[in-house]
Amino acid sequence: MTNLPDDTRAALGALLGSRLSLSDSDRALHGRSETHIPDAPPDAVAYPETTEEVAGIVRICAAAGVPLIGWGVGSSLEGHALAAKGGVTVDFTRMAKVLEVHPEDMVARVQPGITREALNTELRATGLMFPVDPGANATLGGMAATRASGTTAVRYGTMRDNVLGLEAVLADGRVIRTGTAAPKSSAGYDLTGLFVGAEGTLGLITELTLRLHGQPEAISAAVCAFPAMEPAVETVILTIQSGIPMARIEFIDAATVAAFNAQSGAGMPEQPHLMIEFHGSEAGVAEQAARFGEIADEMGAEGFQWAAQAEDRSKLWKMRHEAYHSILRQRPGATAWVTDVCVPISRLAEAVEETRAEIAASSIPGPILGHVGDGNFHAILLTDPGDAREEAEAKRLAANMADRALRLGGTVTGEHGIGLGKLDYMEREHGAGWDVMGEIKRALDPKNLMNPGKMVRQDAG
Repeated sequence: MTNLPDDTRAALGALLGSRLSLSDSDRALHGRSETHIPDAPPDAVAYPETTEEVAGIVRICAAAGVPLIGWGVGSSLEGHALAAKGGVTVDFTRMAKVLEVHPEDMVARVQPGITREALNTELRATGLMFPVDPGANATLGGMAATRASGTTAVRYGTMRDNVLGLEAVLADGRVIRTGTAAPKSSAGYDLTGLFVGAEGTLGLITELTLRLHGQPEAISAAVCAFPAMEPAVETVILTIQSGIPMARIEFIDAATVAAFNAQSGAGMPEQPHLMIEFHGSEAGVAEQAARFGEIADEMGAEGFQWAAQAEDRSKLWKMRHEAYHSILRQRPGATAWVTDVCVPISRLAEAVEETRAEIAASSIPGPILGHVGDGNFHAILLTDPGDAREEAEAKRLAANMADRALRLGGTVTGEHGIGLGKLDYMEREHGAGWDVMGEIKRALDPKNLMNPGKMVRQDAG
């Protein structure tokens, strides 16, 4: 059942024709979360093909006070794209083109609906790549909206570092462009940075100008086991402090390894592991790998498995990218509470060990893994969705992780964003700064139509 006003539905239908969907199945598909966040389907789903159509959708909905929610592929984990207040979901899958590539400037201009894998396929012949890898084959627009990062952030940075400019439609239908293709600028407020990570609460991103990077001449990856969690994390810290330029360094605990073994027959010893990758010249990669090996050996690492062939590396990282679903299958029917804290590297071992001990003493399982090269790690807390006691325990553990991260000088989310799941932590992290975010929201979206219920206080619009 849809609550979309008749005149709004008619106007959107005149603009989009069959690309306006009111079907129950389409609405349900756009109202699902991959985690514990309850479903919240929109009243309709719009499929624009141009910026002009997006602006038209926004003007029609603004006139009727109908909320708007952007949608990429729906892979976010904190309910970012759920229609918490009803309204129209704007699905960008038909806006998925590479508009321009300038290899000499190492820049690409793309529409928001293209996925990172599709972009890299288009870039193969140029010798360039877009490196930000959140694991899921997410759209670039969604990755920008959530300020995504992932396994390669330790070397190449996050979306914040790789979005040079963008085009966005504001809540009143105005279309603005921010940033340029130039490597830097000192001209005015950083509006690009404001929209990257705003989770669609300030406007709908319709185009992105992205920084590209050279494809490495050589790549080498490895996995190694440790007798306990602490020496594995200490190896990460020592590697970073030694200045070894890693492309990826991932931590997985014994429970995650067990999930890998069950899912893909990996045959890994059920101990904590590090997964690492180096990019560079043949000589540089060999030197980096040797230096890392020395540090890991000193910390008690064993069972080094090097993967220099592309096929072997793909298998290794496929396991890591599928970790979330592999862990879910360890407890069939379970719901996941996915935590996402990030702390200074100097406090990483303390944060991980305290988290491990608390989960071990709890009544629910919670494998730990993460992109520890930049201080970011996750616990995937598995609960029976019908068990109020388990859900309360997961909420308690997640809140304690957030408090611990803040106590240690970190943040409650290193990459997943706020969405609906982490809204309660915003005041603790930002204090009066959260009120300033609300003032910015009111200035750009006074009717609170852009992804309402997210990012700022509920009464901010």
